[in-house]
Amino acid sequence: MYTQCPGCSHTNISPVLDAQDHTVSHETFSIWECGNCTLRFTQNVPEPAAIGRYYQSDAYVSHSDTKKGLINRLYHIVRNITLQQKHKMITAVSGKKTGSLLDVGAGTGAFAAVMQQNGWKVTGLEPDETARANAQQNHGLTLQTLESLHTLPAASYDVITMWHVLEHVHDLHGYLNRYQSVLQQSGTLVIAVPNYTSFDAQHYGASWAAYDVPRHLYHFSPASMRSLLAQHGFEVVALKPMKFDSFYVSMLSEQYLTGKSNLFAAFINGWKSNKKAASSPEKSSSVIYIAKKR
Repeated sequence: MYTQCPGCSHTNISPVLDAQDHTVSHETFSIWECGNCTLRFTQNVPEPAAIGRYYQSDAYVSHSDTKKGLINRLYHIVRNITLQQKHKMITAVSGKKTGSLLDVGAGTGAFAAVMQQNGWKVTGLEPDETARANAQQNHGLTLQTLESLHTLPAASYDVITMWHVLEHVHDLHGYLNRYQSVLQQSGTLVIAVPNYTSFDAQHYGASWAAYDVPRHLYHFSPASMRSLLAQHGFEVVALKPMKFDSFYVSMLSEQYLTGKSNLFAAFINGWKSNKKAASSPEKSSSVIYIAKKR
């Protein structure tokens, strides 16, 4: 039970909503918000040694790579598009066509495989044994455990990426400290996380699928992300939207809210969310933060 903000350590924290784990346990968890940095966080989360069971579901597509069900099939179709977009973006924001890349929370290795195929030297870290096995089977990739992060040499990577991973990490500040160490001075840190200030988050409230308790330990706003990264010597230099996320999250949220799939309503709300974010990626359903060492 946090008595101070896990992001900025301020004590001005208070509850904002209760959210249900719709994927595994159906337990309810309280989400609080910091009045100083605006970070939201899940209270009473399981310890690192105990949280593994909350990931044990065929529906958890980032680990199982399942294609069961319409939403998961659509996820794979969209992922094939976004993987190429991510490669182009990494090339653009790093200013490099090839280099060394550390992908933390690599899942089943799809992104790491694409970058490796395009000439990058890739190190992938993934805590889940099933996901690592799928990465080996599907892409021939040998992913390392997260413990390897603490043995990597200093200043050894041009780019570090976390695609929807930071919200899962118990040791939030420890990881960011390590990134400061292993990233080259001219390197680029790329972090993608859901954004609770988006239209779809406001629309679905406690049923917003990207709260994903208790797997998501933290729930970021652009202000809280800037504050957190600044504490560890990083400056956010650009924000980019993840436009497909609003549709995917809305499809799941419709199920959580109404108990049934409603693709039309999900599409409308996803479209509205992207429209709201058209003038500023700070309102996107999920935001990619591009950061450099200060």
